[in-house]
Formats: sequence, structure tokens, C-alpha cells
Amino acid sequence: MTHQGKHALVTGGGTGIGAAIAVALAQAGAKVTITGRREGPLNDLAASNPQLHPLVMDVNNEASVRDGIAEAAMARGPVQICVANAGIATAQSFAKTSMADWRNIMSTNLDGVFLTLQAALKTLPDGMPGRMIGVSSIAGVRGLKNGVTYTASKHGVIGLMRGLSEEYMGGPVTFNALCPGYVDTDIVRDQIIGMQEKFDMTKDAATAIFSAGNRHNTLLGVDEIAAGALWLCSEGARSVNGQTLEISGGQTCP
Repeated sequence: MTHQGKHALVTGGGTGIGAAIAVALAQAGAKVTITGRREGPLNDLAASNPQLHPLVMDVNNEASVRDGIAEAAMARGPVQICVANAGIATAQSFAKTSMADWRNIMSTNLDGVFLTLQAALKTLPDGMPGRMIGVSSIAGVRGLKNGVTYTASKHGVIGLMRGLSEEYMGGPVTFNALCPGYVDTDIVRDQIIGMQEKFDMTKDAATAIFSAGNRHNTLLGVDEIAAGALWLCSEGARSVNGQTLEISGGQTCP
């Protein structure tokens, strides 16, 4: 799975799943642009590997995305691997969801993927192979209670990748969605803390609730998601297109 000399770009690349994917790509030889809103985590991760290049970029801001990706391409070449990973998650009942809440999640989780992929594709010369990955979620293939907006946004990512795979069918660029279950990241850890405080339960009890969201009752490791991304980027996956790769410990269930 060597990617020697290729330019990869990972949004939300400073922490969690994005950081794990970025490091894996760098270890496979790629020059990796890691983007995010916070400069500190990006710089900290970039210090660990000279193949990682930090870029402050906000997927909620169209100019930031288009200008940032154009700048990265000027510095490191066409974006042959793009992992649109940046996203946010909140738990809220549908009745209490405001239009501002809806737009905030949609702007990051769906609009951000649209902008990132469109800007990345613009850097590719005709005929150059590319791998475009949208990080969805297991919520992209099933409903999530108290997470209607998040669910809709992640379903949208899958629809976007499927539509792009058809539009670019027959060319050298593939479009696929990664659908992780509950992963041991800061986002899930923060939700565990919130559940402990809200329901006065132990950390183990709160963790067990999130673990039960995966079929094998275990939180996933970020390395598992990174391995899935690396496979989708590989030459061996050149005919995998318009697909959803679910990583959740078993078959999807409601």
C-alpha cells in the first residue's frame, strides 16, 4: 500500500480518526496535508512526522476550503488522496433541535465534505488516478435516537459519494464512504463524561452503553478505521467505487 510521493489531504486531521489516517498515509510514503480549525493539535501532530503538513482550514467556510486546498496543491501537488473527515456530533431530541443546530451540523458534516471534494478534484489533471473518501458513520446506514440531524448529515455523505461515483464512472478516480461505529476518540470520551454527569453513573457503565452501539460490544480503535482508509486508497481497491465500508464489529442492525 505504498503511496510514495503522492499528496494526500485529510480534513479534521489533527486528532482522532483523522490523525490516525493521516499518520498511516504518511508512514506509507504520502505527503499529507492535515487540516483543522485549531493550529495547536495540527502542529503537535506534524512535529511527529516530516511528511505531515499542517494547514488551518475551516470546512464551514467556503473561501477557507477552496483557498486552503489550492495552496496545499501548489505546495505539494495534486490531491490524489482526499479524506473528508471533519465532522461534529451532538445529541439532542428532534423536538428541541433548532434551525441553527440543524444548519451547524449540516454545514460541517455535509457541506464541508461537498466543498472539500470539489476543491480537491479541481487540483487533479485529467486522467490522474485519485481516491476520494467521505467519512460517514454507522449512523449513515441506520437511524440514531436523539441524533436525527447527525443521522441525516451522515446519510447525506453516503449519497454524495454514491452520486459522485456515478458521475465520474469509468475514470481513474474512486469515491467511497467509511462508516465507523463508536470509536475510542475524544468525541466519544466527552460524551461518556456527559452521560456520567447527566445520569450519575460510573465511567464503566457509561462506556458500556457506547460500546453496545457496536455489534461486538467494544469501542473501536482508530487504527482499525485508518486501516480501512488505507485499503480504500490502495491499488487493490481500484474497482471499489460508490461503496460504504462499515466498521462496527458486525452486521448493521437497528
